[in-house]
Amino acid sequence: MFNEADLTDDGFLGGRLRILQPRAGYRAATDPVLLAAAVPARAGQRVLELGCGAGVASLCLLARVPGISVAGLERQPDYADLARRNAQRNALPLSVEEGDLAAMPAALRAATFDHVIANPPYFPAGGGTPAREAGREAALREATPLSAWLDAATRRLAPGGLLTMIHAADRLPDLLAACDHRLGSVTLLPLAPREGRAAIRVICQARKGGRGAFRLLAPFVLHTGPAHDGDRDSFTAAARAILRDGAALTPLAG
Repeated sequence: MFNEADLTDDGFLGGRLRILQPRAGYRAATDPVLLAAAVPARAGQRVLELGCGAGVASLCLLARVPGISVAGLERQPDYADLARRNAQRNALPLSVEEGDLAAMPAALRAATFDHVIANPPYFPAGGGTPAREAGREAALREATPLSAWLDAATRRLAPGGLLTMIHAADRLPDLLAACDHRLGSVTLLPLAPREGRAAIRVICQARKGGRGAFRLLAPFVLHTGPAHDGDRDSFTAAARAILRDGAALTPLAG
């Protein structure tokens, strides 16, 4: 487990959440916050996050939507412990199970969920330069194929349940290929860093048993201006409302 000296205490949603994160390991930024903002959960529904890390996405969702039940699955014990600590210190009801999605704990295998959410590792196995810290490497590089993430998510969804996943834009072909016949009504939201710039992330939603037409939405732009021009907050008003105020990502969850 992490020592206290190895952790930082970081604010999310404008300081509404206080999250412990490792100084040298995987550190959440905007992606899990945007993922949580895209989930159209309602009070009384059940949500599962695959690979919950320190719990940022799940806790952001719990902060925005009272009355939901959220479970997390995390294969790294030290991060699972952090997620539990973060839930407790923010007084939010997140339950966390340790285990691999390919051999899911019995408590999760026996349950179905209205929503499954995930922020899988963006980099495929092999190639590239490994991260120097093991936890960061495990969070960023695939040990389990993306198709296995989609399969595990689909199995845990109730009929009509919704999968919401954020991923790197260059992995979109793999993501769509992994959406088999069990998933339909696919909606894609590109996330562009600036107006006129190519998307670097995509949020994909798919419904178990869905039969609706595929939808490609207009890009959601994160920053104003043509380029970074100094050490300041350059988020668009819509992005700032999500990242600072805990608003929903309206093209998907509004």
